[in-house]
This record gives sequence, structure tokens and C-alpha cells, in this order.
Amino acid sequence: MRLQTDPTIIYGIYLEKGSWDGRIGQAGLDLHSDYNTYRHDGLPPGPIANPGLNALKATLNPAATDFLYFVSRGDGTSTFSKDLASHTKAVQAGLAPGAKDGKSWRNLDP
Repeated sequence: MRLQTDPTIIYGIYLEKGSWDGRIGQAGLDLHSDYNTYRHDGLPPGPIANPGLNALKATLNPAATDFLYFVSRGDGTSTFSKDLASHTKAVQAGLAPGAKDGKSWRNLDP
């Protein structure tokens, strides 16, 4: 399964360019990086951040949940979904200003 998570894209962009401008465009999604989870199945080859104590505790004692998907609300919080239909609705509800034709903010021109 492809994780298709934006944080791994951001990490791959940062590794390649040394910085990130806060946007993920088509070039980021097309990036030939081992961390591009839109192109590669499974987990990336290594961590993308240094986890804090709460993250380590959560790993050792994961919550019992059926959530498979998440989308950022753009304010530091996320919406979690159990199925693709609910996730798609959450993505559509969170479209950035200027998004059109059913495209998410990732598909907007840089």
C-alpha cells in the first residue's frame, strides 16, 4: 500500500533542496525520492523526524482505532477518516482558496 503522506514528500523536498517553501506542487509529488510515498509502496527508508517522548509512548501503546486516513486542516490539526469516501469528503471540505476543478491544494500551480 502506498502511504501517500505529505510529510514524507516535504522531507524528500527538504533533502533535495535544503529547504521547503510551504507548498507541495506537482513537482514535489513527482520527485524521485525514496521518501516519496506517492511513488513507493510501504514505509520510507528511514525516519522523517525526531520523535518526542509522547510519540514514543504512543508507539509502544497505540490507540485502538480504525482510522486509515488523515488530512491536515492547515491549522496544525487534522481530520481522521476510517474509509476512503470519508477521507475524500474531508479533503474536499479543506480545499485551499483558489483550488478549482476538484483539485486539492497539492495540484495547484506553485
